[in-house]
Amino acid sequence: MRAEIQHLVEETKQSVGLLRRHLDWDTAQRRLAELNAQAEDPNLWNDADAAQKIMRERTSLEDQISAVKRLEQDLEDAITLIELGEAEEDEATIQEGESTIRSLQAEAARRQVETLLSGEADANDTYVEVHSGAGGTESQDWANMLQRMYARWAERRKYKVELLEITDGEEAGIKSATLLIKGLNAYGWLKTESGVHRLVRISPYDSNARRHTSFASVWVYPVVDDRINIEIKESDCRIDTFRSSGAGGQHVNTTDSAVRITHIPSGIVVACQQERSQHKNRATAWNMLRARLYEAELKKREEKASAEAAAKTDIGWGHQIRSYVLQPYQMVKDLRTGAQSTSPQDVLDGDLDPFMEASLAQRVYGGEAEVEDID
Repeated sequence: MRAEIQHLVEETKQSVGLLRRHLDWDTAQRRLAELNAQAEDPNLWNDADAAQKIMRERTSLEDQISAVKRLEQDLEDAITLIELGEAEEDEATIQEGESTIRSLQAEAARRQVETLLSGEADANDTYVEVHSGAGGTESQDWANMLQRMYARWAERRKYKVELLEITDGEEAGIKSATLLIKGLNAYGWLKTESGVHRLVRISPYDSNARRHTSFASVWVYPVVDDRINIEIKESDCRIDTFRSSGAGGQHVNTTDSAVRITHIPSGIVVACQQERSQHKNRATAWNMLRARLYEAELKKREEKASAEAAAKTDIGWGHQIRSYVLQPYQMVKDLRTGAQSTSPQDVLDGDLDPFMEASLAQRVYGGEAEVEDID
């Protein structure tokens, strides 16, 4: 076996071993057996909240245990395949085995990063808000690109994506949008994406083909389930209704069904226009507000709260967490971790995992990087 592949095999074995230790393998097996027994109890759903909690834990634990078993078996099968290929001098078989090992090493590394998702709300679904900065059409187009980027990232992971609110730009792009992304660990993965994102490119809206810098902000907060009690006084809120925006025709409401809620003490504003029913939009908006207030409380517990708040309030130069340069060269660079990519189009198509993994590792293990921005 070639040295490079042997090295990948050892890396994969090490990652799988760390996954086993993180799970506390024997304890995890016993716990899964207990959860399976509880899931078969016909009285389980007498308490819906408790049942949902049990089923979530069972699904998560089952996924982790089965992943470790499958990684170990697939690795053993790939090694055997390479050995057979070498014995028969069959290069195609060897390459097939090596390709499998590369894929397994990448998956094991990703699974290892997922063990960092142990925060209070990391397993929850999440809201993602995108807001354009100053600059009119340029920044509004950039906000639209970011909205698409996160939707594509979610689709790659087989997560469900719902567009809850969108405010179109005057000429192109969007002023703001809110996505609801549903899937295991959605908030845990996306939480480090909050902040200002900077784009440098030759503007398609400039007849002189000059280079423009645009800014947009992203804000990520977890969906709050019924087990978490967030009290909101209606007297602290202002509720406005308005007509939904859209592409025109039958999809545009002729009544004021969209709902905006402003929480006066915190200044938090949420809006929903997904449904034709004002009642449903109002209910969703209240859930979004509960989630925002809960996320604000979580942020208070983190050392980076002040820096993130500053990034949220000023969508402009000096506050960006990541720069995307399309001209005169191709580069995406995270200014917190130093992670970078020379393929911006792949990143804008949803290839965000390397940036998220680096940010998660930095949050857990520390080591703030001194990173220079790119021009």
